[in-house]
Parts: sequence; structure tokens; C-alpha cells
Amino acid sequence: MSSPAHTATPEPINVAAWLPRVAADDPKALAVAVADGRGGWLRISRGELDQLTDRAAHGLSSLGIGHGTRCVLMVTPGPAFFALTFALFKLGAVPVMVDPGMGIKNLGQCLAEAQPEAFIGVTKAHVARVLFGWGRPTLRTLVTVGPRLLWGGHRYQALVNAAPGTPFPLAPTTADQTAAILFTSGSTGVPKGAVYTHGIFSSQVRLLRQMYGIEPGEVDLSTFPLFALFGPALGMASVVPEMDASRPAKADPRKLVDAIETFRCTNVFANPALVDKLGRYAEAHPGGFSSVRRVLSAGAPASVPALRRLADHLPDGAEIHTPYGATESLPVATVGSAFILSESAARTEAGAGVCVGFPVDEMEVRIIGITDDPIATWSEALCLAPGEVGEIVVKGPVVTGAYFNRDASTALAKIREPDTGAVRHRMGDLGYLDADGRLWMCGRKSHRVQTTPRPLFTIPCEAVFNTHPDVFRTALVGIERAGQVVPVLFVEPEASARRRDRGALERELRELGQRFEHTRTIDRFLFSNGFPVDVRHNAKIFREKLAVLADKELP
Repeated sequence: MSSPAHTATPEPINVAAWLPRVAADDPKALAVAVADGRGGWLRISRGELDQLTDRAAHGLSSLGIGHGTRCVLMVTPGPAFFALTFALFKLGAVPVMVDPGMGIKNLGQCLAEAQPEAFIGVTKAHVARVLFGWGRPTLRTLVTVGPRLLWGGHRYQALVNAAPGTPFPLAPTTADQTAAILFTSGSTGVPKGAVYTHGIFSSQVRLLRQMYGIEPGEVDLSTFPLFALFGPALGMASVVPEMDASRPAKADPRKLVDAIETFRCTNVFANPALVDKLGRYAEAHPGGFSSVRRVLSAGAPASVPALRRLADHLPDGAEIHTPYGATESLPVATVGSAFILSESAARTEAGAGVCVGFPVDEMEVRIIGITDDPIATWSEALCLAPGEVGEIVVKGPVVTGAYFNRDASTALAKIREPDTGAVRHRMGDLGYLDADGRLWMCGRKSHRVQTTPRPLFTIPCEAVFNTHPDVFRTALVGIERAGQVVPVLFVEPEASARRRDRGALERELRELGQRFEHTRTIDRFLFSNGFPVDVRHNAKIFREKLAVLADKELP
């Protein structure tokens, strides 16, 4: 007689499990250092952070926050941010991460969709919540980090002080259980909440460690809060410098370099705006990067001049790595500045797109024909040949399966395999695979300019004009005239060239465009001393706003 079949119990997995492990390995090692705004630093060891996280978990648990509870977390980078995030993971709760810089209207919509049951935020966040009614129908628990005014609820510090100092038992979450809801930046539409599982977080940690050879004991300059959360899991200390993380382009590079020198940072996360700012600072003030092993830059492609400026001041063997991905799937591919500057930059400047490197281990990249319609079922027949530009589609362990409460958006972005049920994510980016298997990116699908002769893609066109020494960056948009879509190029001059004769600069740019087949039809130019960009990275250009402006200004 055969024995009855048994269903295997999924193995528990929780991204917060890394924190007590690294604390046990070296409890006195630095975990977090936060600039205090007065020239000093608040330092927390691994053991202290683990204990603080346990106390925060005990405190939140006493309020009824537990497995599956959706909690908005709007706390500035610092000890409370790290402790609360990992406390929520330990509880099996679901932190809802929104970017305060996305705007009041978008924030309200995101929080309404997330249907949060708890709101944990600094005083300023609670003031906005009260004024704009965020989450009013579903919120039942309020926690304030800092002074609490008239809205009631609980104070974070009081909860921590009253909590026992005993370890908090890790929730037995599994790989497929929801760990967090992370909202996209909204640079190409209303932000959407990507549903992260504990398995996705764990896969990200594994892949990042493999990709970049990150070793325990390293020190990370954390300029982007969400990436800073990987620090404890990777065994890195996180150094949070004095800057507004939602306004990186306004950061003081001197303070960032001082932090690198003070803590001998080995890893630096710098979005394209900071790569440019740090490179320009290094040109005027050489030195300050001797401890750096790598710079990671994500959010949008950094310009070739910006990469060159900073790379020239890094130690031998150190590179600027540009991992390609999105909130819905990260990482997808990666490439280093050595390859970009020595091999791919010339092709980029001639309009070949931006090389984002080989797909990382465990990730599969395909290119499909361009369509704005949903695709319900995957088929290899959708795929284009190497060298053909289409939409980038990815599959692998870091691909999110859905947007929270956004069925229509999920249908547009996800394709299911008929046999396995596995999800492939449509990146919304256009690109192609070359003969060697490297991925090249040509811009957002929604930003393509569909002229009658041919579609124009933003990155290949803009890169041609960005080679002009007096141009900081450009942005291609389309406007309709006489039933035809007409390309228009917005030009942001370098600060040193803003007083140049615009007519002469326009003639030079027109001549530059005539050198390449794909830019010859671009002969309308508008100049601006600044572009509207996303708050999170200060690099993604809001071309939709520029298109409206062009439509008003041009005959």
C-alpha cells in the first residue's frame, strides 16, 4: 500500500533575517551612520540596530500590526527608517513605500489604491495626511516619528522605550508572500505599486552580491533610501550623508566627498545627476575617492561626459557600473564605465542607443515588436531578431508579478507563459540585442516620436546633439501640425554657454543632425535653461510637459 502524498511546506524566507545574522557575526561593526546636520554623525552598530529593530517590532506588534498589515512608511533616512522597515519585515507586515516628491495628487491616489491600515511617518507626513485626507477610509493605526500634534495615535519613541529588549521572532514568511509595495516614480504616468515578495528581495540581494563582488564589511554611501536597505543584507554599513534624498541634484558634493573620506566608503550609489555633480566637483578638487571600489548609477542612463569626468578620478580598477532595470524588475543587465568609455560611447554618440550590458545571471531578455496593446500570452513568435528595435521584455527571479489594485496596468505590463504561468515583464523601454548578446536601450516606448517617414527614438537622436560641447542635454518630443507629427528638440545648454547666440548654436545643431540619417528630419529647436525632471533621480525628463510647451510656442 502506497503512503499518502504529502505537500511540501514552503521554506520560510524573510529579507529581515539578514540583520540578526550580520549582528551576530560582528555586533560592534558599524551598521548605520547618519549626518546630524551639525557637522557630526550618529553612529549605530549592527548589534544596536538589531536590538532597535526588535524593540520597534515589539512596539508595532502591541498595536495589532502583524502579518499582512499594509503600513505606509514615510520616514526620512536615519535610524528610525532602518529599524521600522526591518521591523515590518520581521512582523510579516507589508510596508508601502511612496516617494513624497511625486506630488500631492499622485500621493493621494497611490495611498487610496494601497488601502493602508497603518500610517507610520514623520510629523510633516502626518500633517500632509491630515490636510489632504490620505488613507482616511482604511487607516486605523497611526505612529508618529517625532513630535505628535493633534491627530492622536502613538509616538514611535514611546513604543520603543516601552518595548522589551528580547529578540522578536521572525515571521515565517515564504518566498511568494508579499513583502512590500514599492511605488514607481511616475516619470511616464501615474505611479503604480509594484508588489514585491520576500523571494524577490532575497534574489536581488543574491544577484547584487554576485554581480559586483560585494563583501561583508564594506561601507556604502547611501544617497537613495531604498537601495540603502540592501546594506544590512549585503553586510555593508550604510552612511547617510547630509542631503535631501528627494532632491539629489541639489546635494552639496563637498559633503558627499567628506562622507566618503570620513568612513572610507567602498561603494557609492549615485544617480546620473550625482554622477555629473561628483565628476564636476572632482575636476575642481582632485582626490577624495581613494577608498571607492565601485560606483553604482541607476534611474536613467548617465551621459558619457559625466561618466568620463568621474571615472577619471576613481582609483585603478574602480568603475562606474550602470545596472539596468526598473522598480518592477531590478537588476536586468549591467555594464561598467570601462567598456562604455572605450568601446560603446562612440556608437552611442552616433545614434546606436545606450549599451546597458549583458543580462545578469538568471535573467532572460527578449525583444518584441512595438505595440501599445496588452499581450495576454507569451509566444516566442513575438520575438525580433538581433539588431531589431522593439520593446524589452524580461523574465527572472526579480520580476514582480503584478501592480497592487491596478488590473489594467498589470495587463499592459505583464505577459504570462501558457504552460508554466511564469510572468514576463514589459519594461516599457525600447531597445535591441546586438550580435554578442548585449542589450542596448533606445528610450521609453511612450516617448517615441511617430513621424511619417519613420519612428524616432529619443536616446539615439538626442545622443547625436549631446555631443556638442555647449549642450548639457536635449529632449526629443513630437507635436502635430497639418495632420503630421513633427519632431522638436529641446536643448539645455551648458551653464557656461547660456549667453551664447542662440541662432548660431541652432545652426550648428542643425548641421550636426544632418550627418546622420535618423536625425536629418529634426530641424525645430527650442532652448531652455532647465528641464522638468522626476524627483527621485532628477534625470528622467518629463517630455510630456515639454511637448505641451512646444505645441504652444511653435507655429
